[in-house]
Amino acid sequence: MAKKEIEKEKLRLRIQGYDHKLMDSTCKQIIETAKRQDAEIIGPIPLPTEIKKYTVNRSTFVHKDAREQFELRVHKRLVDILNPNQTIIESLSNLNLPSGVEIEIKMV
Repeated sequence: MAKKEIEKEKLRLRIQGYDHKLMDSTCKQIIETAKRQDAEIIGPIPLPTEIKKYTVNRSTFVHKDAREQFELRVHKRLVDILNPNQTIIESLSNLNLPSGVEIEIKMV
């Protein structure tokens, strides 16, 4: 029972994208915005990169041995903001983020 009382409320941001440089700049932008509001931040924590591999025949009908392989890498980061107030949540929702980066916001 004592642990639940001590445990703080968290705002968990899960950031996903295909370009890791774009992800890092987005994380930096989010952290700077939260620090302007005097928030306590944990992260960004890099999560394992999800790699999807696709193998395709080069030819449509013959030459089964000739194939091409493609892969799609999904990079993920986790940022926790402890004890967020309403101004932090509003400033994060008003951020102008680049396309190709998806952010999932959850209260934990």
